[in-house]
Amino acid sequence: MCRVVDLQQAVLAKNDLAAQVLRAELTARGTTVVNLLSSPGSGKTALLEHELLLARERGVAVAALTADLATENDAVRLARSGVPVKQVLTDGLCHLEAGMMGRHLDGWLPEGTRLLFVENVGNLVCPASYDLGENLRVVLASVTEGEDKPLKYPTAFGLAQLVVVTKTDIAEAVDFDEAAFRRNVEQVNPGVEVVLTSARAGTGAGLLLERALAVGTGTAAHTPVMARAGHAHAHPRPHPHDDGHAHDHDGDHVHGGGADHHGPGGHVHPHAHDSVAQTR
Repeated sequence: MCRVVDLQQAVLAKNDLAAQVLRAELTARGTTVVNLLSSPGSGKTALLEHELLLARERGVAVAALTADLATENDAVRLARSGVPVKQVLTDGLCHLEAGMMGRHLDGWLPEGTRLLFVENVGNLVCPASYDLGENLRVVLASVTEGEDKPLKYPTAFGLAQLVVVTKTDIAEAVDFDEAAFRRNVEQVNPGVEVVLTSARAGTGAGLLLERALAVGTGTAAHTPVMARAGHAHAHPRPHPHDDGHAHDHDGDHVHGGGADHHGPGGHVHPHAHDSVAQTR
């Protein structure tokens, strides 16, 4: 058990360092990075497609990197916006890592890109533990997922700097209790902004873009209490197929940082590899 914990801590530290370097490099280029996290089927891709279209219409130089386990479907959809899009196929890896992201941005990200949206793998456990060098971390939840989502995934919601509710056009049909959801978000992340959106109805159109641009021009992003609390790692148990890799899909990973450390640490998958498809 001690061997596994040591390995996890080493990987967390390595990722944190890579994230700090990447954040500094992209900031120097004038690029603001937005990390989008959600469960599968939350409507993340649909909302992002609308935001990319709005950015293009407003003359904002924007790009998107999207991660998926096995398909290029999201990149194909996002490319309809006409902005530079790159797909990362993780081949089963449940999250992006800072070093991985940096390699795929190298030589691809267009000069002058003002905003880079990163659509993380659909998962509220693994991605929550990794700082990608982002300037704004956004967690999305659809009205169909239940008001208790923030309590079930306290690390994901607890480290968010913006919470986006999606598919609000069907909120009444699924009896979504907005007040209860907001209370639960406040319980794990006091003071974080919650915005309501619907890609289909156009509700909240441009809000994500506006918040990202504001951070890019110097507006301070929300600093979660969890991020101010210092570093803490919770890894309940090793993966049942442990062979020296640290991997747990069933428990949240708590890892807060300071004001410049939005993210967190996580799993080790030295066996995984990526394949990349690029769409322009």
